[in-house]
Amino acid sequence: MTAAKATAVKVEEPDEGPRSKRAAILAAAIGKFGKDGYDATKWSTVADQVGIGQTALYHYFESKAHCLLTIMRLELQRSHEMFVKATADQSNAMDALRAAVRGAYAVSEKDVLQMRILQNNLALLAVPRNSKREETERLAARELVHRIESAWTDLLERGMSEGVFERRDAHTLALNMLGMIVSVWRWYRPRGPVTLSSVSELTEDCCVRMVAI
Repeated sequence: MTAAKATAVKVEEPDEGPRSKRAAILAAAIGKFGKDGYDATKWSTVADQVGIGQTALYHYFESKAHCLLTIMRLELQRSHEMFVKATADQSNAMDALRAAVRGAYAVSEKDVLQMRILQNNLALLAVPRNSKREETERLAARELVHRIESAWTDLLERGMSEGVFERRDAHTLALNMLGMIVSVWRWYRPRGPVTLSSVSELTEDCCVRMVAI
């Protein structure tokens, strides 16, 4: 059973001229939300780090929650694009699965922070927002979640059709596999005792075992 397709939600990315502070605000917010936590971060602290007044933040984001939802949507977009890129030229489903897992861990330290933010705040995507701009970002993020789940489901169904994966409920299997892959970002630290390469190798092996005939 393939995951249901979501209605397309369009987020208009603002034009960023040379004087725009949007990228700097996002970078500062990612650093603070990722290291200190969203709830523990004061919106004014982000402004101080960028070197602007707190009121200037509202020119780019109408609230701290709007900024958070934007970061989450951008991370989901990046993750989906990485999956598509990693699996595009793979001739068989097993190679595509291995490439998809390796691609999920081919990340920068900034990506690690974004993924930690996403995993720690996923519950936010379940609750409608009163603000139109926040709700647009939330709906776009939810659509991307469905796209990612569908892409992994389609990959597993492909392997089952090829006869190289054991026949199971592909969507449920995809959700379990994704849960294992993304749970890493709750505890992984770039300078911690566990290397990302070892995590990638172990997770790839686990995913292969999950589908092995």
